[in-house]
Amino acid sequence: MAASRYRRFLKLCEEWPVDETKRGRDLGAYLRQRVAQAFREGENTQIAEPEACDQMYESLARLHSNYYKHKYPRPRDTSFSGLSLEEYKLILSTDTLEEFKDMNKGLWKTLQEKFAPKSPEEKQKAWARVLSRPQT
Repeated sequence: MAASRYRRFLKLCEEWPVDETKRGRDLGAYLRQRVAQAFREGENTQIAEPEACDQMYESLARLHSNYYKHKYPRPRDTSFSGLSLEEYKLILSTDTLEEFKDMNKGLWKTLQEKFAPKSPEEKQKAWARVLSRPQT
């Protein structure tokens, strides 16, 4: 029975798309990682809680098949912001979120990172230069 569960999860992983714009945050990649952890021994893995495993599979299968999207259709494909699906995908991409983080750092933090010495040796040289300057 564990072999059939393993095969069902593998099939789900194959069908689940990976969104390359969400590096490190993609549900498809996370799902693959968790299945690999849960079924370390492949088809020979012993499942401690078969009912919970089946329930997890069914839940993921419903998400993948858009069960709830079809069961509860939206009258319009809009949101409170008025942005389209493509605009949301662009905003939620890892690259864009990193740019937002950089924007929110502030001027002082940005200047510190740009001009601060990187290695301990550079820090020591920078302090030596500061201390060796003549006092005016």
